Amino acid sequence: MIRVVVIGQGQVASNFVVGLERLKKGEIEPYGVPLADMDLGYNFNDIKIVGSYDVDAGKVGRSLYDVAKMYFNEEIIPEELKDIYVRKGISLGKLQDMPFDIVSLDENNGSLSDVIDLLYEEWCRLKPDVVVDLTTTQYGIVFRDFKKLEETVLKNNRELLTPSQVYCYSLIKYVENVRSAAYVNCIPVPIANDPAIVGKMMEAGGLVLGDDGATGATPLTADILRHMADRNRKVLSVAQFNIGGNLDFLALLNKERNRAKEFTKSSIVKDILGYDAPHYIRPTGYLEPLGDKKFVAMHLIYKSFNGAEDEIIVNMRINDSPALAGYVVDLVRLSKLALDNEIYGTVYEINAFYMKRPGPLGSKSISKILARRLLGEWVGKAARKPVKAYEII
Repeated sequence: MIRVVVIGQGQVASNFVVGLERLKKGEIEPYGVPLADMDLGYNFNDIKIVGSYDVDAGKVGRSLYDVAKMYFNEEIIPEELKDIYVRKGISLGKLQDMPFDIVSLDENNGSLSDVIDLLYEEWCRLKPDVVVDLTTTQYGIVFRDFKKLEETVLKNNRELLTPSQVYCYSLIKYVENVRSAAYVNCIPVPIANDPAIVGKMMEAGGLVLGDDGATGATPLTADILRHMADRNRKVLSVAQFNIGGNLDFLALLNKERNRAKEFTKSSIVKDILGYDAPHYIRPTGYLEPLGDKKFVAMHLIYKSFNGAEDEIIVNMRINDSPALAGYVVDLVRLSKLALDNEIYGTVYEINAFYMKRPGPLGSKSISKILARRLLGEWVGKAARKPVKAYEII
């Protein structure tokens, strides 16, 4: 059994919990779950959602079933979700620009230490193996030294902290005192890219994966760039942008949040090509009628043999939230596989395939085709069994 706590009960999380229960019942095929056919030691039925957190007053205190009705027709929502309720999460005053009323554990500006103690007590009761961060994009700093992070928390310095860092700090306390667990960070805040957190988790016997789930255009761009590099074609420029109508795109109208997302997206260019071709890779706008089905466009110009210049132009419409939700099904199982084998800190091979900015700090982004091969080899070693060629790709 893998006990999972979800942080941020928005569209991605609702797709995850609804889709997971439907997978268990055989109502849907596991399309969009990359390792669906690989034996990780745990199947879909082994995943149990035991808790959920949010700061939207319209969700806190309601069941996951009722929250899912905001996004899905009621007839496809599994009855099992009626037994799990959304708890108050952490906001740190970072979400005042969002279009909903906020209720949070820290809303009265009390001590962060008290908030962390409350979370710790709840997690002692929930006993999570994996905590998945699906919250709204935030901009966060790299602390590098755990003492610096701890001092920032103890001094109640909210300006330097994001909710994700406080959640992860709380989980470290849980790992130190109760049991091994993993924190899966699907947003751009540096968690797996912060040596302070990775080092402390390694010491305590826990795991962090991240940062920022790579779905949609970013994996495709990475693979096209690898294609260019392998064929010694000179990339002259890359333009990639996307526009969506969900709350995450609305949140990205905030310049700091957009900067965080831009960094995790655009770092792939130099990492893969070996040089920094002129590029514009970022989320560019919010258009409510698009809803969760974002519009993506890519334009790449490159130089080929004898001075010829060619172009690649791609247009896509992608359901944003289900794409990441399918990854979470894998990430939860991979986390438990690592913990079972006492693999702590972080795992580059997992991060390289699923994340835009793979930890640990200083790691390079690589094409997702190459990353899939590395992941297959890692699974084979962790599971102590041979991996078939088709599983590696």
